[in-house]
Amino acid sequence: MNSIKKNIENLRNELHLHNYYYYVLDKPKISDYDFDMKLNDLIDLEKQYPEFNDVNSPTSRVGGAIIKNFNSVKHEFPMYSLDNSYSKDDLEDWDNRLYKNLQDNDLQYLCELKFDGVSINLTYENGKLIKAVTRGDGIQGDDVTENIKTIKTIPLKLKGNYPSKFQIRGEIIIEKGDFIKMNEKRLSEGLDPYMNPRNTASGSLKLQDSKEVAKRPLKCFLYQIVTSKQIFKTQNECLLNALDWGFNISNTYKLCSSLKDITEYITYWDANRENLNYEIDGIVIKVNKIDYQDELGFTSKYPRWSIAYKFKTEQISTKLLSVSYQVGRTGAITPVANLEPVLLGGTYVKRASLHNQDQINKFDLCINDIVIVEKGGEIIPKIVGVEIEKRDIKYEKIKFIENCPSCYKLLSKKESEAHHYCLNYNDCPPQITGRIQHFISRKAMDINGLGNETIDLLYSNGLILNYADLYDLKKENLILLERMAEKSVENIFIGLEDSKKIGFERVLFALGIRYVGQTVAKKIANKFKSIDNLMSSSLDELLLVDEIGDRISESIVDFFSIKENVDIIYRLKKIGLQFEMDKSNEKISDVLSGYIFVISGVFNNYSRDELKRLIELNGGKWSSSISSKTNYLLGGSNIGPSKLLKIKKLEIPIISENDLIEMINLKP
Repeated sequence: MNSIKKNIENLRNELHLHNYYYYVLDKPKISDYDFDMKLNDLIDLEKQYPEFNDVNSPTSRVGGAIIKNFNSVKHEFPMYSLDNSYSKDDLEDWDNRLYKNLQDNDLQYLCELKFDGVSINLTYENGKLIKAVTRGDGIQGDDVTENIKTIKTIPLKLKGNYPSKFQIRGEIIIEKGDFIKMNEKRLSEGLDPYMNPRNTASGSLKLQDSKEVAKRPLKCFLYQIVTSKQIFKTQNECLLNALDWGFNISNTYKLCSSLKDITEYITYWDANRENLNYEIDGIVIKVNKIDYQDELGFTSKYPRWSIAYKFKTEQISTKLLSVSYQVGRTGAITPVANLEPVLLGGTYVKRASLHNQDQINKFDLCINDIVIVEKGGEIIPKIVGVEIEKRDIKYEKIKFIENCPSCYKLLSKKESEAHHYCLNYNDCPPQITGRIQHFISRKAMDINGLGNETIDLLYSNGLILNYADLYDLKKENLILLERMAEKSVENIFIGLEDSKKIGFERVLFALGIRYVGQTVAKKIANKFKSIDNLMSSSLDELLLVDEIGDRISESIVDFFSIKENVDIIYRLKKIGLQFEMDKSNEKISDVLSGYIFVISGVFNNYSRDELKRLIELNGGKWSSSISSKTNYLLGGSNIGPSKLLKIKKLEIPIISENDLIEMINLKP
């Protein structure tokens, strides 16, 4: 049996290597026929000896697993978006900020193509792929591991000297040539063609049958290694090592040493991108030194050490046929342009946002105008101009509506606001369903099993009028509804029960108070500790909260002045939702009150996040950048060189993690 096991392992290793030569290096060592014969031999052996099963065997490339539901997985390290730039001036501003923060006159940058595909995060342990998760909202995504295993440019088993555990990120794409072949086949079968490579790649990852995914010509470029401990000194080193381990790294990246080098790289690829066999929509620029990346850190949305330069978006002209109006959850009215369908960026555009009345007035828009449309951020179509010289003699001035398109109540508009609002808070259907849809959304209560369409279905059948009603739903009522199978109903009740564990700051965000986003909700929750304290607070007390101005404070007071809102909150409290801060998040002491810490380097006993939490729990504050207000640099090994220069200049003391613990344990 040992010889059989050894034979299977040798065959697997050989096929992994040939897969790498063929799909990553594009230098096949054997013919397709010989490869297929070896793969068939392995399939036969694995069927005969299932006791030697390996989930990462090359045979998993052919698929076979059926996935009914894609489980949601929280990212160990958030998948941040990139800040976008659209001009050389934007890049210069970013570059100036880098020099100001790092005080290094010899910066290097790594420039890469920005692939127009689907972001993926891969986790490897002991050289084997164990998990693949989509980007999702950046905080959590869907587990698509079985489908990802079918993509031949993603190694299932690594070679060389790799870390025992790490994550690597990349982009799933379909090449232009493959996309054309896919559509030729569909047309020959009498089917509608796919619209564009990106959407087709995204849809392929969510197919339930991995055998079908294996038929799709998906490829993957990898570009970012993520670990809790620093492995390499530069981004360039990361890519070279990833290539050695067997990952598919694009050979189009370039090391640049100045803004001039960066702009030359951008200019070249802007002129030559049509020659590529895959879609790109810009260039990604990263600070090459990993120490500097750690030092610069992140905003709440973006890494400070990286930026995306977006190529000029494609524009096209079409006719404005009519304007319709949508009602948001806050009652805001958004005009929408209905257009003569036109192909833009690979998809047919029929509608575009007009934002508000000011936008209509700005362009002096009329019905039947020829308008210029582009995809804002490559995603949402918007009108960016009008060809006045082509104005039809039958043009018709657009008159903004006076009544709500849903409940027909008179609209209101304050001088200080851009939007018109429907004030029929309790009886306007889109506002009601919009608030509930916001409540269940992933960044709010994240209620698994419920989606926007289900909310519309429940509302239209008279089963819910507000988000508290969700918790009073009965199984016997749901099972009678269209598209409601027993498993779907069961998932809804599991999701509702799980939502009772969601922390106060997210519950507060889920309530949908106008202007109270995630960051503001967290600040308010930390300040007031409970919903009761918040509801009883005055306008003046709210204005004392850091970064909470007049508009937000007035909105909070207005929200709690509505009796129906207060009644719903009391119902949710009885149901068991979290309306108080978790005691484990409450301040332990004020021993660090008045102190501001900057954290730099690698630590032995605590992660950076744990140190930040310790500082906050004991009344202190932490900052990502050094200034004259900084009291201490909390330093580990490999402190960023620019930080060392700054603290020396400002005479700021360096303390260790042990010094911090002593300060915390010191009794006043």
